[in-house]
Amino acid sequence: MSDARIKIEIEDAIAVLTVARPEKLNAFDIDMLKALCAACDTVEADASVRVVILTGEGKAFSAGGDIKAWGAMSPNAFGHQWVRFGHRVFERLATLRMPVIAAMNGHALGGGLELAAAADMRIAEAQIRIGLPETGLGMVPGWSGTQRLVKRFGAQVVRRMVLGGEMFTAEEARALGLVDAVAGSGTVLAVAKDYAGGIAKRGPAALEICKLMIASANGEDNGTAVEALGSILAAKTGDMKEGVAAFAGKRPAEFKGEW
Repeated sequence: MSDARIKIEIEDAIAVLTVARPEKLNAFDIDMLKALCAACDTVEADASVRVVILTGEGKAFSAGGDIKAWGAMSPNAFGHQWVRFGHRVFERLATLRMPVIAAMNGHALGGGLELAAAADMRIAEAQIRIGLPETGLGMVPGWSGTQRLVKRFGAQVVRRMVLGGEMFTAEEARALGLVDAVAGSGTVLAVAKDYAGGIAKRGPAALEICKLMIASANGEDNGTAVEALGSILAAKTGDMKEGVAAFAGKRPAEFKGEW
């Protein structure tokens, strides 16, 4: 699905995905979620892309979900069409084959922080604030704020944001492990591109495999990681090539156990 509010730029093995709805602090509606999912499909299918950078346009990284997009939904629609769908989209981002860097150019609140947490690394500009303010609205984080964030950053820091309503500066977030580096105001995209350039020089197959293994070790979708690694390995064997050839030729396969 095409939506001008999710921009894709590809240059020198680096894809930059920009959430471009600055007048709404890059808050998401349903069509933007669909477009982000489509953008993930686009960059994953492009063999030239080795690193993805995710950023926002204007003063915010993302304010999360646009309350006008979900505020009038019935409980059933809210749970299924909004929360579950958004969860699947962010999972799609988190499981891209290549490393993803969140270049946090502005505040990341609620779903915006959950979006950044789906990336493998986060670089934040010094002036930003991050937090999970959902309980102040009588709701709960729905795009993996209490799941992925706990696995990646620890339960206590999530408790402080969700239960205590705390918001952190970029430097506080770095000290807590929520972000990996802090950049000067207006420089985060350049810093992220420089870091991504270093990643792009590494072996793409090794990067993909390591990303899967790290996710598995961290308890993130173990089944997908194991089956993806096993499928890649099987696809490279002589046995699989022979099996496919035998099927096409309508003959018995002669497996040799060649890895």
